[in-house]
Amino acid sequence: PPAQIMFCTLNTHKADMDKLLGAQIGLEDFIFAHIKGQRKEVEVLKTDDVLGLTITDNGVGCAFIKRIKEGSLMDQTKIICVGDHIKTINGKNVSDCRHYEVAKMLKDLEKGQVFKLELIEPMKAFEKLEPRSKGGTLPEAKISRGRETLRLRTKGPATVEEMPTEVEEKAIKKVDELLETYMGIRDIELAATMVEAGRDKKNPDEFAVALDETLGDFAFPDEFVFDVWGAIGDAKQGRL
Repeated sequence: PPAQIMFCTLNTHKADMDKLLGAQIGLEDFIFAHIKGQRKEVEVLKTDDVLGLTITDNGVGCAFIKRIKEGSLMDQTKIICVGDHIKTINGKNVSDCRHYEVAKMLKDLEKGQVFKLELIEPMKAFEKLEPRSKGGTLPEAKISRGRETLRLRTKGPATVEEMPTEVEEKAIKKVDELLETYMGIRDIELAATMVEAGRDKKNPDEFAVALDETLGDFAFPDEFVFDVWGAIGDAKQGRL
């Protein structure tokens, strides 16, 4: 059932957070679904303001750990792993919360206090599979050599589009880093949407209006919006 799917990866059966399925799918990609496995609970003493977690979600009620900063508080808690779904925080069910909401809840936990997490790890399977071969059995003429992708949208139909340009890819990477700095999340598709919103804008004011129209629920601070606009400009000018 779809509710059991935590996240999907492209062209690998491993829980590789650099290979997560996003809103763009190459026409020759294989998709692996990672489903809910073992449940576990852990109590953590918050000794630092920063936990060292990067949270993302699958868009339909499953926030999970995308990255654990080396040497951080959470890195020392070995039961907590990359790929784990955060189900509850101190008994509060957060399964229907977006990743930025979960990140804020964790950030707002009082320092010096013990908190409890209920986690669900992805089921381990296909451990003996070999990586996908670069070869194929399809006739050569049927294999696309373009840079087309299938773009999935929350509103409207899926469309086949050209992949982002090299400049846009650099901007997206930088905006993704800014998201982690300002909000404690990594979301490459959110970053791509923001770069797309600034594609034809002439100044930061126009860009801010476009962000508010498409991503108003996030209520981005002005400083963050200005830095994102700067990152897009740096990419266009070849400074990234």
